[in-house]
Amino acid sequence: MKTPAPVHAWDIVLVLLSLLLAILQTTTAQKNGINIYSLTVDSKVSSRFAHTVVTSRVVNRADTVQEATFQMELPKKAFITNFSMIIDGVTYPGNIKEKSVAQKKYSAAVSRGESAGLVQATGRKTEKFQVSVSVAPAAKVTFELVYEELLSRRLGAYELLLQIHPQQLVKHLQMDVHIFEPQGISFLETESTFMTNELAKALTTFQNQTKAHIQFKPTLSQQQISPEQQDTVLNGNFIIRYDVNRTSSGGSIQIENGYFVHYFAPEGLSTLSKNVIFVIDKSGSMSGRKIQQTQEALLKILDDLRPYDQFNLISFSGEATQWKPQLVPASAENVKEAKSYVAGIQAQGGTNINDAMLMAVQLLERANREELLPARSVTLIVLLTDGDPTVGETNPSRIQKNVQEAIDGQYSLFCLGFGFDVSYAFLEKLALDNGGLARRIYEDSDSALQLQDFYQEVANPLLTSVAFEYPSNAVEAVTQDHFRLFFKGSELVVAGKLRDQSPDILSARVRGQLNLEDITFVTESSVAEQEEAFRSPKYIFHSFMERLWAYLTIQQLLEQMVSTKSDAEKQALEARALSLSLNYSFVTPLTSMVITKPEGQEQSEVAEKPVENESRHRNVYSGPALFGTHSMRDRMSRITVVSDLGDSGADPVLSKRRGWRGQAGVFGQGPGFPMRFGQLGPSGPIHPPYLPDPSHHTTWGAVLPDIALASVSSAISVPDQASRDLDIRIKETTTTAPPPAPIQAPSVILPLPGQSENQLCVDLKHSQGLLNLLSDPGQGVEVTGHYEMGKAKFMWIDVTFKNPQLQVRASPEHVVVTRNRRNSAYKWKETLYSVVSGLKMTMDKAGLLLLSSPDRVTIGLLSWDGPGEGLRLLLRDVDRFSSHVNGTLGQFYQDVLWGPPAAADDSKRTLRVQGRDHSATRELKLDYQEAPPGKEIFCWSVEL
Repeated sequence: MKTPAPVHAWDIVLVLLSLLLAILQTTTAQKNGINIYSLTVDSKVSSRFAHTVVTSRVVNRADTVQEATFQMELPKKAFITNFSMIIDGVTYPGNIKEKSVAQKKYSAAVSRGESAGLVQATGRKTEKFQVSVSVAPAAKVTFELVYEELLSRRLGAYELLLQIHPQQLVKHLQMDVHIFEPQGISFLETESTFMTNELAKALTTFQNQTKAHIQFKPTLSQQQISPEQQDTVLNGNFIIRYDVNRTSSGGSIQIENGYFVHYFAPEGLSTLSKNVIFVIDKSGSMSGRKIQQTQEALLKILDDLRPYDQFNLISFSGEATQWKPQLVPASAENVKEAKSYVAGIQAQGGTNINDAMLMAVQLLERANREELLPARSVTLIVLLTDGDPTVGETNPSRIQKNVQEAIDGQYSLFCLGFGFDVSYAFLEKLALDNGGLARRIYEDSDSALQLQDFYQEVANPLLTSVAFEYPSNAVEAVTQDHFRLFFKGSELVVAGKLRDQSPDILSARVRGQLNLEDITFVTESSVAEQEEAFRSPKYIFHSFMERLWAYLTIQQLLEQMVSTKSDAEKQALEARALSLSLNYSFVTPLTSMVITKPEGQEQSEVAEKPVENESRHRNVYSGPALFGTHSMRDRMSRITVVSDLGDSGADPVLSKRRGWRGQAGVFGQGPGFPMRFGQLGPSGPIHPPYLPDPSHHTTWGAVLPDIALASVSSAISVPDQASRDLDIRIKETTTTAPPPAPIQAPSVILPLPGQSENQLCVDLKHSQGLLNLLSDPGQGVEVTGHYEMGKAKFMWIDVTFKNPQLQVRASPEHVVVTRNRRNSAYKWKETLYSVVSGLKMTMDKAGLLLLSSPDRVTIGLLSWDGPGEGLRLLLRDVDRFSSHVNGTLGQFYQDVLWGPPAAADDSKRTLRVQGRDHSATRELKLDYQEAPPGKEIFCWSVEL
C-alpha cells in the first residue's frame, strides 16, 4: 500500500490564504447583502440651468434586515429640490419646510445632530447628502434625489461637476447629460479622475451646433479594477466644461413659458487700466507653508500686471507697512523691486486688519486728491488673511463699519480667507459691503494656484457701471440689473417675468463705461420664436426658466441679507427669499427638508443647506467622493502584510548589487500567527501567490471578516526550527559588507528608432537652470525645464502646445494644466482622463502622465520614486518629429552619426550631433519607464 505524501503546513498556508483572497473579493462586492442593481444620473442643462436626477435601486440579498445608505455629493451652489424613497411600493417623500418650523417639530432629531448630518460640506465644491433606511430580506428600495443649479461662467467656461463612487459593481450604471444652448456651443470637453482606457470606451459624446449629449454606460467588466478583483474602479469626479458662441452685441435674451433670461458677455472689448493694492497678512499664523505659497502666488500675479496698471503692497501683522508711499506704475523695474519685497516678507506677530485696510484706503484717497488715478480706471483692494483680528480694533462689526465708511462706494474690495481659522462670514460681509466678493483659499499643495486663479478672475475689467434697461410695460420682477464691474471670462445674468400684455419683441439696452467713452448695447428677441425654440426639444427640462429666475432671485436675496444694515430690511429680504424657497421647493439656508421613514424606524430626519462659515466648526468629511453609494458598517478586522523581504530566495549577487536589505513582514497581529512570509519551506521561501514580487518594497492591506480571521488563526502553526533557520539566514545576508550605491536612473532616456542604437541615456551633469529641452514648430510643441545640478533633479518641466493653446507644468508636488488663464491642479498618482480639442491627457496610479493626440509625438511626465527619484520625461512615437526639432534633447532627433566602439575600450564610443562630438559610455542604468524599482538595462550614456 502506497504511503500518502505528507501534507506540509506551508501548503496549508498557501491554500488558506488563496481561499481568504477569494472570500475577500466576494465580500467587498456586496459588503452587507445590499446590492445596487441600477444607478442612473440624468442631467439636463438648458441654457446654463442644470436639472439633475439621481436614481438608485437596491435590493437586500441577505437573510436578515440590513441598512442601506444613500450618499450623493452635489455642487455647493446647487439647491436640492426633491428626495424620495420607494419601499415595498410605498413612497416616502421629503417635505420642504421653513427651517424654524422643522426644527421645532423635529427637535429630537435636531438635538441628536441629524439636522446637520444629512447634508454636510465635504470639499471645495461639494456637499454630501446622506440618508439611511432599514431594508427587509429580499426587499427593494428606490432612492431618487433631484437638485438644480445655474452654471456660472468662470474664466471663459461653464462647468458641470458630477461625483461617481458606487463602492461596488453595478449591473446597470448609466449617466446621461443633455446640453441645449440656443447661442450655439463653441467648445466642449470632458475630464475624469477615474477614467481608464477601458472605461473610455463606455463614454460617448455627440455634439452639433446647439446641443450635446454625453453618455457614460460602462459594463460590469469595464467597472472592475482588474479581471481578478471584483472592486469597482469608479471613484472620483466627472467634469464637463463648455462655452457658447458670442458676439460684440448685447448678449442673448432667451424666453420660455412667460419668463426671460438675459446673458451678457460681449467679445472684443479692451481691458481697462486698474489700480490695485494687495493687503497681505504676515502674522505669525501665516508662517511656514502659507506665507511661502502666498509669496509664490504674488510673484506670478505681479508678472501679470500690465505696464499701464498701478499697484502697491501693504503687509500687516500687529502693525501695517506699505511698500511704497504711493501707487507706482507696473513697469519692469517696479515689478522687479516689488518681487524682492514680497520675497522678504516674514510671518510673525498679531493680526491688525482694521489699520491695514484703512491704510490702503488712505493711500488711494491721497492718490485721488493728487489726480494720480486715471479717469475711468478700475480700483481694487485685495485682502488676504488667515485669521480673525487680534490687535487694534478687534470687533468685526466695527471693522466692517470703518472700512465701508472709508471706501464710501468708490473702490471694490475682494477678500480671500486662507484656511478655516478665519471667520468667512466676516470677510464675506466686508467684501459684499464694498462691491466685491469673498473666496476661501483651501490649505493644500495648490493654494498658490487658487490665489492666482482668483486674481485672474478680476485681473481684466472690461466695463464699469453696467446697467440693464427693459421697457416697463414688458417685464416685471427683474433680478439685479445694475453691476459695478464686468470682468473678462465672466458673464452677467438678469432674469425676469414677462407681463401679460408684453410686446411681441422684447428689447433691452445695456449701458456701460469703457476707457474713453460710454457704450450702449441693444438687443432684441422675438417672444414667439424663443418660446417655440424651447417648446419642441424633448431632451430639455421644460419650464426651467421660471425656476432659473427663482434660483437667481434667492441667491441674490441671500447676498443682500448679508450686506444690509437695517433689521427691518433684512427681515423683508428673508421673508421674500423664504417664500420663494418654499414655493419652488428649494433647500436653501432658510428651509429644511424633512425626510419621512417607514413606521418602526426613526420617523424623520432633517436635511439643511450648509452655510460656508459653518464648515470650520464641524467635523468635515474628507474621504473620497461618493455617488449613489449604499454600505453596511459591518465589523471587520484589518490585516496588514508588509512585504520588504529583501533577498530571501533571490540571487545573492544581484541582491547585493541592488543594495537590498532583508526584513520579514509580519502577517497577523495576535496569537496563532507567528509565521513570517519569506520563511523557508521544504523547497524554498514561501510567498503568497497574490502578493507583489518580494523584491519590491510593498505594503499590502486587506479587510477580512472576523470569522475568516479566526478560522485561519486557529489553522496555522509554524515549526520553531524553520523560524530559527530564517533568522540565521537574515542575519547572514544583512551582516555582510555594506552594498555599493544602488544603480540610478538617468536624467532622460531617449528612444531612437531607426538609428544604430535604439535608445540613449542622457545625464545632465553640466546643465543648470532653465533648459530648452526640445522644441518642434512642426508639431507645435515645446518642452522646457528647470534643472538643479546640486540636487541632480528637475524642479519643474513645462510642456506647451500651440493648438490647443495649453500648458502642462509638472513639479514634484503636482501637475498643473493651464488653459484660457484657468489652472487645474492634479496630484501625482491620482487618475486623470481628459480630452481637450483632440489632445488626450491621462494619468495612472503609477504617476505617469501621458499627453497624446493623432499624428503627434506622445510626451510623458513621470514622478519617479525609484533610485535617483524625481521628475522624468518620456517620449513615444518620436518618428513623428519634424525636421525642425531642436533643443538640448531634440538635437538627438536630427542626423546623428555613431562612431565605432573604441579599440582600447569597447564600452566607449563617440557620436556626432549637429557637428559636435559627444563621448558615450556603455553603462548599467535603471529604466524608469518600468515600475519602481525599475529594470536594469545597459545603455549608451552621454553627459550634457
